[in-house]
Amino acid sequence: MFSGFIKKFVKVDKGKIFCRFKGNGPPLLLLHGYPQTHVMWHKTAPELSKYFTVIVADLRGYGDSLVLPGGKNHKNYSKREMAKDMVQLMSKFNFKKFFVAGHDRGGRVAHRMARDFRDKILALCVLDICPTLDMYEQADMKFAKEYFHWFYLIQSAPLPEKMIMADPKRWLKSRFNRSSKSTIGRIEDEYLRSFKQKKRIHATCEDYRAAATIDLEHDKKDRKKKLNIPIQVLWGKKGVVGKQFNSIKVWQKYTNKKVYGAEVNSDHFIPEERPNQTIKHIKNFFLKHVNNSK
Repeated sequence: MFSGFIKKFVKVDKGKIFCRFKGNGPPLLLLHGYPQTHVMWHKTAPELSKYFTVIVADLRGYGDSLVLPGGKNHKNYSKREMAKDMVQLMSKFNFKKFFVAGHDRGGRVAHRMARDFRDKILALCVLDICPTLDMYEQADMKFAKEYFHWFYLIQSAPLPEKMIMADPKRWLKSRFNRSSKSTIGRIEDEYLRSFKQKKRIHATCEDYRAAATIDLEHDKKDRKKKLNIPIQVLWGKKGVVGKQFNSIKVWQKYTNKKVYGAEVNSDHFIPEERPNQTIKHIKNFFLKHVNNSK
């Protein structure tokens, strides 16, 4: 799936991050969402590596990367801590500044990275998310019904962990949209390989618990601090974010630069459902700002 990519475990402060990399252009970090791994980029990363040095990585607690206990107030799965892993990863490749694109949870890590490491992120692309704070503050019954897992996974351990562990494959399949299942089905076993591990089920629950606690504290503290980088937001026409949020308007509150936006004819899992459109949008956006990396 990643022809020509080099596999590597990279030591960061808290453990090892698993990644693959390929290319010779400006550095581009690609981050995955829940309940997936870096493999979600398998249809897009090879083509993007013709224009960028692409690094696809497993987030802390996911795939083959390090796993830690949640810690006090779920700190170890705060987006701040997860972002530190990725900045340290890119530093090990000697990239002082880089582009980052994140889908779902990876987009939330990327957003926090842009806030905490303002001198390192050249431009940010987020796929099918609005900022966590906005999504919680604007939640209504329709949102809660569609995104029930947000409120299920944040329940105290070990309730969600035990229920998921009873049939991890069924839970995994339930997270994929109806329109995504045929696309994702061919590599579902790769996601399940790591996701069925008890320690990783717990870690991914901690990711969501952090989002509802410590991450909101960080976001509220930074609410009035604007970024100074361009942002691109892609959303699926059939997805919840596209239907319930004005993504461009919401993200424009977070930066002094222009927010670029595009609707993709997909559900939530945009890179796998519509890889060609994803490649086009990501490539054009970052190449437009490549001079900033020099």
